Amino acid sequence: MQRRKISGVFAAMDGDGDGFLQEQDFQALAERWARLRGPGDERRLTGIMLSWWSTLLAASDLDRDDKVSLDEVLLVVDKLPDTPEAVTATADAMFEAIDENEDGLISAAEYRRMIEAWSGRPTDTDTTFPLLDSDGDGMLSRTEFAALWLEFWAGDDAGAPGTLVFGPLAVS
Repeated sequence: MQRRKISGVFAAMDGDGDGFLQEQDFQALAERWARLRGPGDERRLTGIMLSWWSTLLAASDLDRDDKVSLDEVLLVVDKLPDTPEAVTATADAMFEAIDENEDGLISAAEYRRMIEAWSGRPTDTDTTFPLLDSDGDGMLSRTEFAALWLEFWAGDDAGAPGTLVFGPLAVS
């Protein structure tokens, strides 16, 4: 299950399709996301995404070639259940990126734009978002998002809501 989830996110992030994540992939994602949101957010998104890239590179680039393979990412992901604080730190940064209006909540529209930035295509999230919204208030709080993020990166339960944090998994 973990390989399936991570493979989908990895493929979406690997903008040039070369089988590796590199700094330019994170930069391209930030630019794509900023275009969906409109002017004014590119600097903030770029900072968040490049910080995430630095963290990923330091943790997973075993051969120090400044690029990260899927297998290198999976080696780190295998350790995450024992280090939930590492996941929580990235959850907080991602929450900041998704929360466009900085109101401390993620709306369904903000979530949809994040998914569309990652997938690179228009995406219907009307059925997914309510599954993520554990208290049914129409928003994701920082606490809800952190729990979902942890389920995605460190969990292996196909039925857990966090499995859907990047949208439905592709059918294999």
